[in-house]
Amino acid sequence: MNTKPTINIPPNYWGYHNTNPETEDRLEKAKSYQDLSTICIVPCTGPIPPKIVQAWRGMLVPMNQRFIMIMTENMEVGAAYSETIKTILNDPQLSTWKYVLTLEHDNAPPPDGLLKLYENMDKYDGVGGLYFTKGEGGQPMCYGKPETFPFNFFPFIPPAESITQCRGIAMGFSLFKMEMFKDKRLPSPLFETRQKYTPGIGVEAYTQDLKFCEEAGKLGYKFAVDSRVKVGHYDYAGNSAGIPDFMW
Repeated sequence: MNTKPTINIPPNYWGYHNTNPETEDRLEKAKSYQDLSTICIVPCTGPIPPKIVQAWRGMLVPMNQRFIMIMTENMEVGAAYSETIKTILNDPQLSTWKYVLTLEHDNAPPPDGLLKLYENMDKYDGVGGLYFTKGEGGQPMCYGKPETFPFNFFPFIPPAESITQCRGIAMGFSLFKMEMFKDKRLPSPLFETRQKYTPGIGVEAYTQDLKFCEEAGKLGYKFAVDSRVKVGHYDYAGNSAGIPDFMW
């Protein structure tokens, strides 16, 4: 604080952000001026560890925007997502919200993870944080390079600190456009875990997330993984065997 006698002739006090050339780019990137209303769906298929709850409580949500969490109990994960989204779409208010965030009971997103996912939703219909399957041989949840033929969902490691398009994303911490779920061309249920054998055709085995991404991809919807958003995957069994709690 200035304690000396001073004569202040008013200059142009435009402020830091008014004169900083990076301000406009920062706000465009954050999309805070847009409707970022988000419904977070959490299918609870097991107990939620305290470390996971702590991560959730530290997660930043966009300021002055609508955000709620809907949790399910005693439902298979594919059915939990399908039935919850059906309920949302039948609600006159919730159906007008912009995004759906899927968050699973054993995933620990970083504090700024959601804010980063919003940044590229103008380019993609679903963007997921990067996490790995559990165990010492964990695979990255980033499936299928778009340029490969024939079509596949082989996991691959996206470049560090990047937004990488892929054919399928997992649902542990992923952001989707609500409008996509309103597309009547998508089969019902939206999310279905499949494992069956058809004579003459072969085996069909899909987790609910990749089955949805395959059907949506046929309609031109695009998905990506944001490797800047590193998500912890809590390993209950590994922890008891001496493996670190989180597989990143």
